[in-house]
Amino acid sequence: MATENVYDELIRRGFAAQTTDPEPLRELLGKESVTLYIGFDPTADSLHVGHLMGVMAMTIMQKYGHRPIAIVGGGTAMVGDPSGKTEMRKMLTREQIVANTANIKKQLSRYLNFDDGKALLIDNYQWLGSLNYIEFLRDVGRHFSVNKMLTFETYKRRLETGLSFLEFNYQLLQSYDFYMLHKDYGCKLQMGGDDQWANILAGADLIRRMEGADVYGHTFPLITTATGQKMGKTESGAVWLDAEKTSPYDYFQYWVNVDDRDVVKFLSFFTLLPMKEVEAVKNIQNEKLNIAKTVLAYEATRLTHGEKAAQQAFKAAIAAFGSRRIPDDFLPSSTIQRGAVSANDESVPSIKVDKAVVEKQSKLAEVLGDYKLTSSRGEARRLIKQGGVYLSGARVADVDAVISADNVTDGRVAVRIGKKKHYYLVLV
Repeated sequence: MATENVYDELIRRGFAAQTTDPEPLRELLGKESVTLYIGFDPTADSLHVGHLMGVMAMTIMQKYGHRPIAIVGGGTAMVGDPSGKTEMRKMLTREQIVANTANIKKQLSRYLNFDDGKALLIDNYQWLGSLNYIEFLRDVGRHFSVNKMLTFETYKRRLETGLSFLEFNYQLLQSYDFYMLHKDYGCKLQMGGDDQWANILAGADLIRRMEGADVYGHTFPLITTATGQKMGKTESGAVWLDAEKTSPYDYFQYWVNVDDRDVVKFLSFFTLLPMKEVEAVKNIQNEKLNIAKTVLAYEATRLTHGEKAAQQAFKAAIAAFGSRRIPDDFLPSSTIQRGAVSANDESVPSIKVDKAVVEKQSKLAEVLGDYKLTSSRGEARRLIKQGGVYLSGARVADVDAVISADNVTDGRVAVRIGKKKHYYLVLV
């Protein structure tokens, strides 16, 4: 276990909104390996950037010798959490949830070491799936006050649009998760986003009532970008941790393009670079700030997709935008390549397309939409009208422009969308 207290590291990195008992928790984390848990919603087949605060919190905790449990809410996903939502969420089948859970564990394995029980992934369906409702009401439900529950902002907000009894049960079920993890795994700490504070308090209170034991809760802030946008959202949708849904190159570009005001904060949250180095970035600007964004993108991509994918994305960005020199003394703990780096064009993402698109002189907008370089043909036409699409290095002015043999070099066609996205259409 690291000698420094992880509680201080969480504070330093900004992973602190509310804590049930700060001093006793800090003392506990300093004297023993603590089992903690964070819950994840398995209603999609991938986590996204919006989940990264929880993922990184677990990563930091494990780095300091504590044992994280990732709870995938296979049971609660069949009910629905009203927290932060204005309408009831779609429920999935058990089969869908099991498949999603398997994908989520693969993604978490990039961050956490699951060997020899150093981290666990548990589906709460394990105990919720066979729960006896009468016994649950008798043993657990009696400890909850409806009047108190209705004072929580989560429920007050949902009452305005309609709160189902199904969702009203969610706090009881999540509290029961904490109770079962404490009873079976010795879990003493629940962590989560600040919107989970009421549920965390309820779970700690349930354990005190049923077990007579003291446990703890700790939340981290809900992150929005400097522009007020929800973390991990772009015009084209969520930024996924699954490489099939968001390519490592696009993932890298998401971080490169963050607002200048977010760079230091995101280096703190989404990399493991020492805070002494991160804090040195606070007063830089202009070109050095762009270098800091490149290191942020590299480190975030390395954690999510691995070293090789991060190197490829870095070289692809260089091929698209020109060489970039990373000074040896700049955020030195990063494994990014130092000095002047250049890359060949093969680093640019390639999309295989039927060579018939050239033979038939297909419309560029149709090709972009059909091969998912834009969300649709209509989106491609809109971007062309706005002057945001380049073909073979030249801006496309006509929405009916076609791809012809004149655009082909070495069996491929160079396309740029906006300022940042470069692709090769490789004819096959």
